[in-house]
Amino acid sequence: MAKKNKKRGMKKGKKLSSSLPEKFVERTELIAGPALFCDIRKTFIDKPTTFRVNTIRATKPEIREVLQSRGFKTTDVSWNKDAFVLQNKTKRELTELDIYKEGKIYIQSLASMVPPIILDPQPGEVVLDLTAAPGSKTSQIAAMMKKKGELLANELNKVRFFRLKHNMEGLGVSDEGADWEFTLRMEDGAALCMDYTDYFDKVLLDVVCSGESRFIEGVPRTYGYWSEKKIKMLVYRQQKLLFAAWHALKPGGVLVYSTCTMAPEENEMRISKFLERVGDEAEVIDISISGLKSMKSVMKWKERDLHADVSKTLRILPTKEVEGFFVAKIKKKEV
Repeated sequence: MAKKNKKRGMKKGKKLSSSLPEKFVERTELIAGPALFCDIRKTFIDKPTTFRVNTIRATKPEIREVLQSRGFKTTDVSWNKDAFVLQNKTKRELTELDIYKEGKIYIQSLASMVPPIILDPQPGEVVLDLTAAPGSKTSQIAAMMKKKGELLANELNKVRFFRLKHNMEGLGVSDEGADWEFTLRMEDGAALCMDYTDYFDKVLLDVVCSGESRFIEGVPRTYGYWSEKKIKMLVYRQQKLLFAAWHALKPGGVLVYSTCTMAPEENEMRISKFLERVGDEAEVIDISISGLKSMKSVMKWKERDLHADVSKTLRILPTKEVEGFFVAKIKKKEV
């Protein structure tokens, strides 16, 4: 008995480890291949704090000066001039700074900053963020538009909607401007789009997904909900919103579809099915961002060959700083 107690004592205080779901590991290895998967698995960790300048209220030199004066060390991001990676302090310490409280910076994962960059909203355009909460990408879009034009942000979930509203007020997106029309809606996205036939120049559809890229190995709460059944449940809603967003996009306009998951069912398969349905009406635009690592799109999944143009979509390769993300950019051809 004494020996048993001793062994227990030796184990006391050690961190309990939990592996990623076995089926998820199996699927991801099929997507990436055994060699690349070994590297990808090392990236399911707690990522460093990353943030961007809210250019509605501040400039990067201004923010850099404040950070340096307060002893914050950061590195720049080669592919996003407004982003920082925090090196030496905690997220909490960052949130205690006035520049955070005043909405001059916004904490956001690096991969989450990619879809608005690919959407490339311009001043004067009419833009829709269809599933907008908590507003990370909405505020980024508003800043890129220099608050000139029309932006509609929609969120169906009531709790998330009010978080979105709070964030947009704190970041200055909701502030009125002579050339700025910002609208918040809390509606079913598919129904909302029916009221805006061929209306928007650009639409961002960052759909609710299984969130596989945010798994942290050893932290079961980040993936305890995961199952293939969950993926199947999400797919129907994703497809419905994709066709609704297309309905609201004007001819000549651009739609960006994005997820933070590895699952082909939510990524390439959704785009493939969409392209099969709309045919020549859609043009998939090849995506590449210099300095951002990517991996090959999945062109065959579960014995099904996917549409050839799916090869033009972007799968961001997960690293220890950047989450995996999927992005597709599709232009609606003019008749």
